[in-house]
Amino acid sequence: MKLKTAYLSLLTASVTVLTSFAGDPMRPIDTSEVEGPVKIACVGDSITAGAGTRGATYPKQLQSLLGDDWKVENFGLSGRTLMDKGDRPYMAEKAYQKALAMKPDVVIIMLGTNDTKAKNWKFKEGFFSDYKKLVASFQELESKPRIYVCRPVPVIGKGAFGITEAGIQEQIPQVDKLAEEMGLGVIDMYAALEGFPDMIPDRVHPDARGAQKMAEAAYSVLTGLKAE
Repeated sequence: MKLKTAYLSLLTASVTVLTSFAGDPMRPIDTSEVEGPVKIACVGDSITAGAGTRGATYPKQLQSLLGDDWKVENFGLSGRTLMDKGDRPYMAEKAYQKALAMKPDVVIIMLGTNDTKAKNWKFKEGFFSDYKKLVASFQELESKPRIYVCRPVPVIGKGAFGITEAGIQEQIPQVDKLAEEMGLGVIDMYAALEGFPDMIPDRVHPDARGAQKMAEAAYSVLTGLKAE
């Protein structure tokens, strides 16, 4: 009898995890609907990894805002591209495999900045399809995570490292289209930092203050609350 009760409890918990984040992808997440902390995988490049933040990465600051009911893991990797034909594709890295292995409840993806380099953006016809492939690989996980795609942060002026604002502007409508087609949430990191060029001192990477703006944007979308 105890075994049967335990099995039913486990089944109920599993169903809760699989269905609690269904429906409107922008609906705030209620942590009381799942057992244990809500696991978040932050996927991205150097901006997610935290270049220029001196350790105050946006995933780390997001963890502080969300508290103990959440577990935020940073799978950002500097220099990586979304596109498979980019010079350093994210999906070829161990960080990507580790993000999948986490079996997250939530995935936040922010890639594309390095794709704007001329040597990569010449393959831009593959941007949308490669993004779909990345998203689908997380959708196929047993944990059935809620997935958010991010509008990338602004590139200031002429940019740096070969990264351009023009490429970012081409990507944003594709990110929005992807979200609509695949039922994804959107976190507008571009809007979070638009008008704050001083928080992007090297014209590409937000500093700790910029990372805080990013964390606050993610927090608001995840919880429906304004960060204080």
